[in-house]
Amino acid sequence: MPDVMRADLWHSMADAAGLIKADGTIGETIYGQMTALAERTGAVNLGQGAPGTAPPAELIDAAADAMREGYNQYAPGQGFPALLEAVARQRRRDFDQQVSAEDVLYTCGATEGLTAAVLALLPRGGTVLTFEPFYDGYPAAVAAAGGSLVTVPILPTDEGGFEPDWVRFDDAVGADTAPSIIIVNTPHNPTGFMFSAEELARIGHAAVAADAWILTDEVYEQLILDDTAHVAPAVAVDDSARVVTVSSAGKSWNATGWKVGWVIADSEVLRAIQAVKQFLTFTASGPLQIGVARSLAGSSDFVAVNRDSLRRRADVLVSACRAVPGAIASTPAAGYFTVVDFSALTDLDAFELNDLLARRYSIVGIPVPALCRAGSPAHEAYRSSVRYSFCKSAADVDRGARLFHDLAAELARDPHALRGEN
Repeated sequence: MPDVMRADLWHSMADAAGLIKADGTIGETIYGQMTALAERTGAVNLGQGAPGTAPPAELIDAAADAMREGYNQYAPGQGFPALLEAVARQRRRDFDQQVSAEDVLYTCGATEGLTAAVLALLPRGGTVLTFEPFYDGYPAAVAAAGGSLVTVPILPTDEGGFEPDWVRFDDAVGADTAPSIIIVNTPHNPTGFMFSAEELARIGHAAVAADAWILTDEVYEQLILDDTAHVAPAVAVDDSARVVTVSSAGKSWNATGWKVGWVIADSEVLRAIQAVKQFLTFTASGPLQIGVARSLAGSSDFVAVNRDSLRRRADVLVSACRAVPGAIASTPAAGYFTVVDFSALTDLDAFELNDLLARRYSIVGIPVPALCRAGSPAHEAYRSSVRYSFCKSAADVDRGARLFHDLAAELARDPHALRGEN
């Protein structure tokens, strides 16, 4: 049999995404690993950011109607015009981003859009800058494009929020290896940090100086849990032509498995990205595209109702995490997650701690260092931090909250319960 390592791109991508184990074998993503841990231990799975509540009936009905109407063959390569127009209207209505349907490209989820954009726009040997912690699809895409990844940490503040390290950002964009692409995830996973208009303008000025693209990941754009409005980078950046916007319907409509995403860019840029995308997934999700289009264009109040439901579940879970003496749980401004820092309670790292919490207390989250580069400032800052998801069903969130209260009661009796002793 030929040696599979003769063509080692797949191995480079897996390595970049942190899937290579110490023994050299290929492991699952951290999300798959934690799901398996929850199944083995019978723990409540507050790990993967997959909604535990259903999509709205009108979304399902719209897709079913589209199937009956015959939208079951190949969709156009750019996507059905109804979806492209609905996305353009939604961006104009919700974020004042001036978009026409010709500027929109359907992608098989946001991950494909991000990957296709990196492959299309990153020169060979070029550098991508992103903020850390980060989605593990970013380094895999950069590796596939033959580039290198530079990261800037988003760190906890003394006030209980999060803030990018702007000194490191300025150093990175001013270096000899200045980035060709700056990836901006806002609202940010896992911290929920939202870049302000002023911060996005700062990134825009840096991108002009570095002659870089700005590639956005805005999949949590509708899931704002406080009074802060989401600011679309393409609106805040003066030179909006260098901004490539990526988002999707999955998070906003509780339909992550439908894989209906989109890229928004100027026509010349969009053609370059589509030239790559069409050989990843030429097209997919035909009737689901129509279902999403009709829901985006309709009068459904589901997004607002879902946002209120997430707020309630966040309140339940975060308050339970804060009942644990010494634990610091973040207040999520947006998205699905709270980040809990256990460093005052244990010397264990987040992986060891998560394993202990699964086996002894039936709680599973995602170790935040798994979303960081080994040895980076962010990796060290989040050494004992775990991400917990409140997008799960109300029953799972309630169970998780009860288990955290049980943990709090045990720590009141034994403050050393998380030190790792058997």
